[in-house]
Amino acid sequence: MDKLRDKKLFLLDMDGTIYLGNRLFEGTLDFLNYITKTGRRYMFLTNNSSKSVSAYVEKLEELGIKATKDDFLTSTQATALYLKKHYGDKKIYGFGTQAFKQELIKSGLKIIDKLEDDIACLVIGFDTELCFQKLEDACILLNQKVDYIATNPDLVCPTEYGYVPDCGSVCGMLYNATKRKPMFIGKPEPAMVNLAVEKTGFSKEETILIGDRLYTDIACGAAAGISTVLVLSGETTMEEAKKSEQKPEFILKDIQTIYHELRK
Repeated sequence: MDKLRDKKLFLLDMDGTIYLGNRLFEGTLDFLNYITKTGRRYMFLTNNSSKSVSAYVEKLEELGIKATKDDFLTSTQATALYLKKHYGDKKIYGFGTQAFKQELIKSGLKIIDKLEDDIACLVIGFDTELCFQKLEDACILLNQKVDYIATNPDLVCPTEYGYVPDCGSVCGMLYNATKRKPMFIGKPEPAMVNLAVEKTGFSKEETILIGDRLYTDIACGAAAGISTVLVLSGETTMEEAKKSEQKPEFILKDIQTIYHELRK
């Protein structure tokens, strides 16, 4: 565990890692306070594109965590950077929540949510406001061969009562209808880790990613070339971890266990 204690930048998944629904996991505050107290840095990395960064700041404050917008990197932010680079002022159909679309608009993108001529790209996020009209519009656009981008491949999003379909599941429905697959931007792609390293100035050798999913969190760390910790407080079980080809550097019970290991 010495290698864990040497880390300076801790990149934290949120759902299933530091909280579940509106329940903050025991040890989260102790962990965050210890990171700050010892001169380290943490950032929250989330694939959940249904909320704005401001909404995440408010949510954490309600859970007792003081945070600012600079403490976050979301799949929406990473997607916005990609879209600005590749599509400029072209029309982009935004398939997602109002908060998702507004985040993209604030970044300078031309986001629409109705069918029009000359749409260059369809971008999909985790949509808690999903309706059939969006699915129908997406099928029309995909059959017209427009470019196809999605924020994240997560199949489910954890809640206090179980799981609900996430962006990856909706993309699965659209694949069944159109045989088109999107290019995903969020975890497991390395973009958010690279942005975090660039933003904070820490090296990748000093960075570690902590999350509860093998196919997004742990795969993202591997793709970015950084250390990873799998916590068993969310989606993944120990049995699944042992069978998986994705091998985290560390497997620990929860965030409280990581806190105790850091203090040893």
